[in-house]
Amino acid sequence: MLQELAGSINGVILDVDGVLTDGKIIYSTDGSEQKHFHVQDGGSLKLLHAQGIALAIITGRNSSVVARRADELGITFLSQGASNKAEALDQLISQGFPSTNLCAIGDDIQDFQLFNHPAVSLVATVANAHPAVLAQAQFVTKRRGGEGVIVELGELILRAQGLWPFD
Repeated sequence: MLQELAGSINGVILDVDGVLTDGKIIYSTDGSEQKHFHVQDGGSLKLLHAQGIALAIITGRNSSVVARRADELGITFLSQGASNKAEALDQLISQGFPSTNLCAIGDDIQDFQLFNHPAVSLVATVANAHPAVLAQAQFVTKRRGGEGVIVELGELILRAQGLWPFD
């Protein structure tokens, strides 16, 4: 069942804090925000994109650091400050993001809005996610948020689609 779902994925929607980062928010004395991203996530996201999988970031916070990371990775579908992630996804769909067979990866209860969206067919999470999210997910990474979780998710999707280039 998981392989079948992963084999049909057209796009991946990413949460940031707790997925692409370890969930910690660091403020410097000048008030600027810092986040730690894992370089392996970047490589895996570029690989997914190169194989035709659309990528989007939807996050409830606003951060210039996230905008910069999205730009570095070529992720043009970006929604920050989303109070309702399902509505943010609808907006991205209206801008050209795929409208079916999506994978959403998140770690906290705010992500249920995405998980329950009709366009989402595969719910993924990280090893250290909120217990309620772990209970709903169809795929749980072995890695914790911020530790390169997209390495696992990307391999799952690309192997299921016969697009994994490293065998």
